[in-house]
Amino acid sequence: MGLCLPCLGDGPQDPPDIDDRRLKLAEAAERRQRESSSRGILNLQSVEEKRKRKEKMEKQLASGGPSQGGLRWTVS
Repeated sequence: MGLCLPCLGDGPQDPPDIDDRRLKLAEAAERRQRESSSRGILNLQSVEEKRKRKEKMEKQLASGGPSQGGLRWTVS
């Protein structure tokens, strides 16, 4: 019959150290996140440059406030 007892195996197998296991899990999570963020993107560098330019423009608009030039809304 089949008995599943841990004491009848090859010998005691120590479980991996908790800190090592956490480190490996964290590395795997970071690797999965990097892979999923670049999935479907052929040129990752150009995407990063566009994102940085967009953030820079948003900062300029937020810090500069309303500008004097541009279109005006008038009601007659």
